[in-house]
Amino acid sequence: MSKKGGKQTEKGRKVHVPCKRAKVEASCPSSPMNYDSPDSVFESLIFPIEQEEFFKEFWEQKPLLIQRDDPSVAAYYQSLFQLMDLKELSSQGLYYGRDVNICRCVNGKKKVLNKDGKVNYMQLKRDFDQKKATIQFHQPQRFKDELWRIQEKLECYFGSLVGSNVYITPPGSQGLPPHYDDVEVFILQLEGEKHWRLYKPTVHLAREYNVESEDRIGNPIHEFILKPGDLLYFPRGTIHQADTPPGGLYSTHVTISTYQNNSWGDFLLDAIPGLVFDTAKEDVALRTSIPRQLLMVDIADSTRRLSSFLRSLADRLENTKELRSSDMKKDFIMNRLPPFLGNSSDLLAPGGKLPKLDSKIRLRFKDHAIITVEPDQENSDELRKEMVYVYHSLKNRRERHMMGNEDDDTSEEGISETHGLRFPLSHMDALKQIWRSATVAVKELSLKSDAEKENLVLSLWAECLIEVI
Repeated sequence: MSKKGGKQTEKGRKVHVPCKRAKVEASCPSSPMNYDSPDSVFESLIFPIEQEEFFKEFWEQKPLLIQRDDPSVAAYYQSLFQLMDLKELSSQGLYYGRDVNICRCVNGKKKVLNKDGKVNYMQLKRDFDQKKATIQFHQPQRFKDELWRIQEKLECYFGSLVGSNVYITPPGSQGLPPHYDDVEVFILQLEGEKHWRLYKPTVHLAREYNVESEDRIGNPIHEFILKPGDLLYFPRGTIHQADTPPGGLYSTHVTISTYQNNSWGDFLLDAIPGLVFDTAKEDVALRTSIPRQLLMVDIADSTRRLSSFLRSLADRLENTKELRSSDMKKDFIMNRLPPFLGNSSDLLAPGGKLPKLDSKIRLRFKDHAIITVEPDQENSDELRKEMVYVYHSLKNRRERHMMGNEDDDTSEEGISETHGLRFPLSHMDALKQIWRSATVAVKELSLKSDAEKENLVLSLWAECLIEVI
């Protein structure tokens, strides 16, 4: 077996994984990441592959292996997370199940070896050394600033939540059985070496996690060793398993994953209800009753009528300028990471000059705010008028990122009052002006009165969404 992206077949023929080797630059900086923009961060991550080539040749299609013989990149990757980090983190109050899983692959099955309650580092290390157990640490970006910085920029780049997990496996052991995931995966090798085997998908672009048996997946189509500084990408649905070779050091890698439930099918499920609701206001055919006892018989009898409605909806959709997203946009903005500001957290407090009618303003944190139109959430009347909502992630809690709804400080509707603003529908055009312009004069905003213009910009300024220039 080749350690550089190839595998030896039974006939001795070498088959290569698509692999690019980054050239070692003499003046390579300590960090290979360029944080100028979300685009530059992703370019740094997949270097030397260009973005256009990546999305044309690999994204959702096939694995990509990037092996780098670069000590500076290897050192940077190692700084992202190390086994020794768990000692300090355990003292902060980690819990089995929530923060850490201990597991081992035994006879093709995952055996969970978790204890109860808080994680004790000495016990964790004993299980690691004596039971050859893999340590899976959930969402390290909650604690490690550099991962927060990377993943926040990637969420801006993809427009999708980006999570991560760290896997630390002792030599001569394997943590998980062959399986596939429902996410696009980028694997960064941080410490030691990991032996990977990838198999042909049984479900392309899978929508759920699933374990596969060895006798079903056949022979691997790719087999290789990841070393510190290497990166591996594979699409959701790619069957994979990985073990740490015996006789060496333990292996640490981080998986950065995205695009869970972010397909066209998911978007249709999100957008169609609003489209049907709006169309039914104007089309009396959609307001007529279904036949008597339809729900008591074979609903397939109604497919012809439903097909007719779908065709009319498709015609309406082609002429629709505004498409309402009911949940996906809001779920993304309310659950993503807040901006990484380093030591400049004061940027998330209102500051500078107050906006006035003669001021010029510009939008801040554009990637962290969205505009939606929804029924008025503060009016419980049956006929609720539509309002404009501006949601943002500036005050999202980093420590809760990708951790579910435990201890979440949200209202019954799941919306935190401190994370958004509510305006009359008449303010939509003015908000679009602000979002689409590099700068805009307050007095030129598309609102009827000067008071409305001043109140709008003052509300946005108080939420740190605009600044006076």
